[in-house]
Amino acid sequence: MNTVLSTNLAQTVTIEFQGKQVPTGIYKYPVNSKLQLGEEVVKDDVVANRQVHGGIYKAVYAFSSDDYPYWKALYPKLDWQWGMFGENLTMDSLNEELLFIGDRYSLGECILRVTQPREPCFKLGVRFGDQEVLEKFVAHSRPGTYFAVEKTGRVGTGDQLKLLSSHPVQVSIKEMFYAYYSRPPKPAFLERLQSHGALPPKVYKRFFKA
Repeated sequence: MNTVLSTNLAQTVTIEFQGKQVPTGIYKYPVNSKLQLGEEVVKDDVVANRQVHGGIYKAVYAFSSDDYPYWKALYPKLDWQWGMFGENLTMDSLNEELLFIGDRYSLGECILRVTQPREPCFKLGVRFGDQEVLEKFVAHSRPGTYFAVEKTGRVGTGDQLKLLSSHPVQVSIKEMFYAYYSRPPKPAFLERLQSHGALPPKVYKRFFKA
């Protein structure tokens, strides 16, 4: 349960989108080594756009291997391997319904905190060769999760995610992802967000204007 199956890193790849040359780190591939998780980025990984990836609240991205069969059936001609969604960590049985923002976990040498779901962008569409994958990604509602790194260290295959503490206000990654794309969010959900206290600032501002 919640075991690291693959550690994945990227080198910079330049893609063409709407007539522009754009660098990206979406092309992550498995590596035969442990990852060094830092406070804002995974060592030796590429984060091309620091406005939307990396940083304290998006230091490492994990995605569930359980969802790969669904996507393979939709895109059977792709060269499938772990890291296809740009995740640093491919893990089994990673369930967004059971991952709550603010919950803290140990993984390998690290302590991680659940922060927010991943939102798809055009770069995922480029890797899949189909911009419609973005709508499909939203509809499937299994976005994977970002973690903040409270204690840095190494993580490798076989390491297991172990719960250390639960946040008292439960807002799951799946629930948050759904709220991103549903309008308007329900009042009861907004009440929980206001009392949460551990939301990334950009997530809080998304729902509550300063």
